[in-house]
Amino acid sequence: MSARGIEVTEEQLRTALGVERWIADVAAAGPFADLDALLEAASSAASPLSVAEIEEALAHHPRIGEKPAAGATGADHSRREQASPDADDPHLAARMAEGNAAYEQRFGRIFLIRAVGRSRAEIVAELDRRLTLDDAEELVIVGEQLREIAVLRLTAMFL
Repeated sequence: MSARGIEVTEEQLRTALGVERWIADVAAAGPFADLDALLEAASSAASPLSVAEIEEALAHHPRIGEKPAAGATGADHSRREQASPDADDPHLAARMAEGNAAYEQRFGRIFLIRAVGRSRAEIVAELDRRLTLDDAEELVIVGEQLREIAVLRLTAMFL
């Protein structure tokens, strides 16, 4: 923060949500009076994301349950977000891997969920539920999850 409020860089925005249009829109709205103003601009600019923007953002996310590639955009965030008390449960890991494969076959993209505050068991249950949705419903949820992740990451950066 500065005397003028919050100044956010494009690189910080990119680690929150890897969508170039969103990055430009949020950066152009700054500097921000406070964190709430930044989060409002970030949420608004991501509401909604286009199909192409969702695909662009997903290119920067690891599969849920897998370690992000070293040096990948947002890798530190992903590691922190996916930490949970049951993260080392081999049964849940196997169910998640099976669910990821089924999801990718069904929808043609990786499964994405806001992992913060969720156990692996909760994530697997949500993965199973979302496999029953149609393409349009699921795409809306993915966009919402990306927006939630971006807001959480920006919050973590500036608190």
